[in-house]
Amino acid sequence: MAVDYKAQRDFDALIADRRNLFDAPHYKAQVHAIVEAIVTALRAGKRVFWCGNGGSAAEAQHMAAELSGRYLRERPGLNSEALSVNTSTLTCVGNDYGYDHVFSRQVQAFVQPGDVLIGMTTSGTSKNIVLALEEGKKRGAVTIAFTGNGGGTVMQYSDHALVGPDGYAAIVQEVHQVMAHIVCDLVEQKLIFEDGLK
Repeated sequence: MAVDYKAQRDFDALIADRRNLFDAPHYKAQVHAIVEAIVTALRAGKRVFWCGNGGSAAEAQHMAAELSGRYLRERPGLNSEALSVNTSTLTCVGNDYGYDHVFSRQVQAFVQPGDVLIGMTTSGTSKNIVLALEEGKKRGAVTIAFTGNGGGTVMQYSDHALVGPDGYAAIVQEVHQVMAHIVCDLVEQKLIFEDGLK
């Protein structure tokens, strides 16, 4: 297979893709809305669920661990879990109902009113994330999308959304990871310094 060397880009060109990713002022309002939703849920004894595909699945698992384990400060674990970690459930539902339903079926099983459901999708159109958020809304969860490229279909089913930049998946995921870490930090600070969690 021939390699298209014209498609290769050097370090400076790759860095240029990432310039000014975090300059958009709307990230601040989006982050604070998401933090308030998560803190409100955790204060009420509710749970925080995350879901995503591929790199977004890895980010969902990462952020669930930041809350259930710890981020920066010593404190009790917070009730947070990623829906992409149980391979038996994923393969069972994928086999019996189709991959589009691997998360929505788990939402039916686990999510209760007042829980938070966070779907991560760089395109905003991943069918299984859309269906999960739709099911979450039906079940009375607070639904949150980490998305990009204008928002996409997930916006219809999201109470709050962090809309990353336009561009390919890796660029959007880089914004998601930074902003989700900020969310985890602010959640931790609020629960420790405002509520005295320790």
